[in-house]
Amino acid sequence: MRIDDITVTRLIFKRFAEKFENNVEVDVAVAGAGPSGLVAARHLAKAGKKVVVFERKLSTGGGIWGGGMTFPVIIVQEESRGLLEDAGVRVIDEGNGYYSADSIETSVKLCAAAIDAGATIFNAISVEDVLLKGKQVNGFVINWSSVEVAGLHVDPLSTRAKYCVDATGHAAEVCRIVQRKAGRLNTPTGGIEEEKSMCAEIGEQTVVENTREVYPGLFVAG
Repeated sequence: MRIDDITVTRLIFKRFAEKFENNVEVDVAVAGAGPSGLVAARHLAKAGKKVVVFERKLSTGGGIWGGGMTFPVIIVQEESRGLLEDAGVRVIDEGNGYYSADSIETSVKLCAAAIDAGATIFNAISVEDVLLKGKQVNGFVINWSSVEVAGLHVDPLSTRAKYCVDATGHAAEVCRIVQRKAGRLNTPTGGIEEEKSMCAEIGEQTVVENTREVYPGLFVAG
């Protein structure tokens, strides 16, 4: 079969345009395709919700790729084991409630599981603002990550969602936008609580406790 270069171009544009148009209005929009964003997207999609995930980088998985200090291994507890195994990740029981998994395998299989469940993922797209309706977050305002990196003055586009999730991890990018532009968050200080020094036990516990709605229409995870 001979390959026509223009046909390839047309097909790429056609498929992307159809995919993008189909996801500008959804039930749930997630910012960040790290582990928490992918798991949230998978479970919401399995529950029958229309879910889109926007990831600013080319690759999904967030910071999980590097494991601990670039050793491609992660350690999880019993409570998280099922989330990985349900996605097909091979988990090794290391004893005393500790389980290990390959960080690269974890990243790709969590991504595949979210897609297989029905979620749609767009990479290389940044969330630069939120769509507000009254006092409720009603969607994300997005742009190409390359536009942001190049510092070009290009207007973004708006998407609509019934609920939004900030799964951008340490950066808490969407929460910072809402705090700056819309007002107080549902936190003790009304703002970003920031990070504390290392203590895995407390960190894991507080991440779970603080996975919740922090502003009408905006949930935070991870």
